[in-house]
Amino acid sequence: MAIEQYIGTGRRKTSIARVRLVPGNGKFIINKKDIEDYFNYETLRTIAREPLTITDNLGNFDILVNVKGGGYTGQAGAIRHGIARALLNYDLETRPTLKKAGNLTRDPRMTERKKYGFKKARKSPQFSKR
Repeated sequence: MAIEQYIGTGRRKTSIARVRLVPGNGKFIINKKDIEDYFNYETLRTIAREPLTITDNLGNFDILVNVKGGGYTGQAGAIRHGIARALLNYDLETRPTLKKAGNLTRDPRMTERKKYGFKKARKSPQFSKR
């Protein structure tokens, strides 16, 4: 018998999170570690759990996440996006609340590339008229 699960992919900056929601009692596993061990800061844990708290599903699912790329903040944002998308697969009626909170929108901000002749993306060499 197949296990019922809901899958969502989330992205933020260069981080990509593959999220699986399995009916359970609220375990949160990220890259085979508990969320408490993976994220050192409570704010990052809060960001990652935000879609579950908004929709009152915090203890209903076991969350299994594979995340790679970027830093911790980008990964937390990617996990939030992935959980929101997986919750849509579970129940379409959660869409208005997730949309209003901004959890379904992929954050488009990326780092700007370095241009030739410049020291960084926008920092140019010192200019002298003579």
